[in-house]
Parts: sequence; C-alpha cells; structure tokens
Amino acid sequence: MRTSLPAEACDDTTTVRSYKSLALVERAFRCLKTVDLQVRPVYHWLSNRVRAHVLLCMLAYYLEWHMRQSLAPMLFDDTDKQVAELSRTSVVAPAQRSPAALLKQTTKLTSDGLPVHSFHTLLPDLATIAPNTVVTAITPNHPLTVVTRPTDTQRRAFQLLGISL
Repeated sequence: MRTSLPAEACDDTTTVRSYKSLALVERAFRCLKTVDLQVRPVYHWLSNRVRAHVLLCMLAYYLEWHMRQSLAPMLFDDTDKQVAELSRTSVVAPAQRSPAALLKQTTKLTSDGLPVHSFHTLLPDLATIAPNTVVTAITPNHPLTVVTRPTDTQRRAFQLLGISL
C-alpha cells in the first residue's frame, strides 16, 4: 500500500487502517441503495425534488446509524472493539471478535439475559407498541388512549435510545 502523505502524517499502520475503514463507507452506500433505505429508483424529475429525496435518505441513514450505535448492546454488534483489536497480531491480520461479542453470538443472549437481535429483527419487535383509543359506554365523550405495555426487550431498547413511554 502506498500513500502520498509523508510518513509523519500517516504511518504504515494508519494507512492500512484507513484503507480498511473504506468498508464502512461501502456498507453505508449499500444500505442507501438496497433493502434498507432504497434511494433508487428515484421517480422524481425535477432537480430540487431529486435532491430532497436524496437528502431525506441521507437523514434516514444518519438516524439509522445513531440508532445502531445506541442499540449495540442488544444487537450482534461488537461493543468492545478495543479488546478485540488488542487480540490482533497485526493490522493486516483478520479482525477478531471480542469475548463479549462471542458470548452474545453463542448464547444468543445479552448481558441482561434478553435475546440478541439484528437491527432488522428488532425494528418489527419495537413496532408492536401502539396507542389504543378506548371509548366506554359510561363516558363516550372522553376517550382514553392506552399505550400497549412494552416487553422487557422493548423497554431496554427504549432505555438505550433515551425514549420514555
């Protein structure tokens, strides 16, 4: 690998790490273009509408990225990357998972004892929270709105996201 930067600005290890971080950018574009956010096909013809569509998709990706960061303890994501990085013999060696991530993967449970999810399985689970409007015969002019009781998994996810019901 070569770089045009001086060695003081970017040593060999930093160069390789920077190159490997391109995978994150590629994952973001894949997320935007395919099943996650579906930037394409764009059915707008006016340039300002196309730009608005792409801006909304970028904002949606930004929101998803922040949600994934917050929900990482409940997902199969590795939350202890520093420990995993220390187990590598070299920056070019294959990445290793931390013991915490391996434990989540093998037991399929979080440290709280809740089931581990992927981002795509957690969202439908969270979507079952719904407000229900109840109208009684005694007070028909005063409807009540009752929110469904969250499960332990939903409660933990909302806690990680900083959302109170």
